[in-house]
Amino acid sequence: MNGSAKLPRNRLLLALPPRDLRRLMSHLETASCRREQILVEADSPLDQIFFPDSGVISVMAVYSDGGTIEMATIGREGCGGVHAAFGTARSSARYLVQIPGSVTKISRTAFTRAVRQMPSFRSLVYAYVQAFTEQILISGACNGAHGLKERLARWLLMMRDRSDEDTLQDLLAAMLGVQRPTITNAARELERKGLIKRGRKEITILNRRGLIKASCECYQLLRTRFAFHLPKTYA
Repeated sequence: MNGSAKLPRNRLLLALPPRDLRRLMSHLETASCRREQILVEADSPLDQIFFPDSGVISVMAVYSDGGTIEMATIGREGCGGVHAAFGTARSSARYLVQIPGSVTKISRTAFTRAVRQMPSFRSLVYAYVQAFTEQILISGACNGAHGLKERLARWLLMMRDRSDEDTLQDLLAAMLGVQRPTITNAARELERKGLIKRGRKEITILNRRGLIKASCECYQLLRTRFAFHLPKTYA
């Protein structure tokens, strides 16, 4: 991507002062991402840092038996592989494209150099690390404290925030770490209330305000913490 190229849509990058964003542009390139594409595998080299422009990336824990569970999600508010800022060279998680779109990516070398040399970029990256860490902590607490219906509502709202789309791919069982019949029952309850509509492979949010009421308090807490660390995270 050169100086005359189209600006990224990622809100973390767009929060940079224009002069600093221009400095970074020569190190950025864009790529399309298909659904269920693995951008980085667990325990593999973290060679690229990804800034989603559209779509959603799931950060997945991978277990020895091949099972997975979602730990966090990343959309236009953040980046994948942010811990490279602290010298991390290998990924401890799988970065899986859940909602297809595009990303702006940068090499780990260029990323860490920009963190060192650009105070504005360093401040944004460090703020996102705090917000991202709090997302993982709150999501972990939520999984232990709240019922599946409330967790499902929270997850759908988070996907909506990050993708700006009301229709989402149905990957709920893999994301929430429960058996499909169990998640199906929770989804049916939300559907009976007119909050969502379920298709064969997708879910459409019909009533966002109602879904917020059905969600646990963790959804609003997550938004509050992101807004505190990164005021420009959400439109």
